[in-house]
Amino acid sequence: MESIVARHVGVTRLPVDLEPTDAELAAIDAEMSVIEAEVELLDALIALLDRPASAFDGRRIRRAHRRVWAARRDAANKSSAAGAAVA
Repeated sequence: MESIVARHVGVTRLPVDLEPTDAELAAIDAEMSVIEAEVELLDALIALLDRPASAFDGRRIRRAHRRVWAARRDAANKSSAAGAAVA
């Protein structure tokens, strides 16, 4: 079997330091509550892929949706408050 490889050099070289910057880490930290709420919602939805939903599952999904909405609202309020403080 013959291997397939690229025969040309990449257009741009990757930087030596591939670590995230402080600004990128701060942005991730600011959105962490939203990320965690979305992961919880995905966990609830994935659990239903191989079985029918029960009343408990419905409550779990509704609760997860509310947490996502609340986390997004809080993140939006923080960003608008920070933007108002800068202006």
